[in-house]
Amino acid sequence: MTLIPQSRPLTRADLDEMPDDGHRYELIDGVLMVTPSPRFGHQDALGRLHLLLAAACPADLVVVLAPFDVTLAEDTVMQPDLLVARFADITERDLPTVPLLAVEVASPSTRLFDLSTKKARLDEAGIEAYWVVDPEGPRLRVWERRDGQLVDVGDVVGEETFTTVVPFPVEITPARLSRSTPGT
Repeated sequence: MTLIPQSRPLTRADLDEMPDDGHRYELIDGVLMVTPSPRFGHQDALGRLHLLLAAACPADLVVVLAPFDVTLAEDTVMQPDLLVARFADITERDLPTVPLLAVEVASPSTRLFDLSTKKARLDEAGIEAYWVVDPEGPRLRVWERRDGQLVDVGDVVGEETFTTVVPFPVEITPARLSRSTPGT
């Protein structure tokens, strides 16, 4: 049984003591965030996006799937669903700096967190791009760093295509990231 300290903000050391129970444990400014295992639609969209980005990724960058820690501070350890980073920045344990791109696949339990707290903390850290994929839309929302802050640069649905060069040239069509839920 893991006892969570009640009288202080949590740290990476506390996070290392969390059980391997299928939940995702993240820290944002010392506050523990726990989310359940993702559903099929989430994983299907994530897998399709990973294949698309990995095929376009230049050799000096890497596309990494969760769970993989992004350590922004001793009290902030996140696990974006997918990230793009410089290969030279990756360690065996984590990415000890801000990624170039973080992608979250929205689900009912994470949508608000992904669009507010997580996006704001990554913006504060200086991320170049942040995407939220909604497989139910299907929809892709994109923010990129302009003049020192993340700004909304794209919101595409269905068969619409978003083209970007950040962190490398790629085209994303939300409908190609999603299919109907099994059994429906």
